[in-house]
Amino acid sequence: MPAEPIVTAFMLVKTTPEWLALTVAERIHAFETEIVPVIEARSQGVRSRFYDTEFYSARVTDVWVWEADDHDAYRLLIDALRETPFWDRYFEVVDLLVGLENGYAQTYGVEPVATIAT
Repeated sequence: MPAEPIVTAFMLVKTTPEWLALTVAERIHAFETEIVPVIEARSQGVRSRFYDTEFYSARVTDVWVWEADDHDAYRLLIDALRETPFWDRYFEVVDLLVGLENGYAQTYGVEPVATIAT
């Protein structure tokens, strides 16, 4: 497995009224039983992180960051999500921003420019 993900995708989503009508317990249950098992069964080499943004944005309520070991793993993830109620039922996928971290540095053979918190 590579040290760094090959593909990083920022999935910008907005919750739907159907999702918000569920109680918190129902949301957790739906996620654990309807979405996670499909992702785990259909995709390998993908990790995720989730960010709440609804208190800063009216257009996007959440940003899901997916890191994949390769483009096939990412493709399988998206195919799996589309087969669940996640896609366009519980969440509207507003945008997908897919990139390669420090791709310019790899292209030009230079060290990446980054800041370090002190």
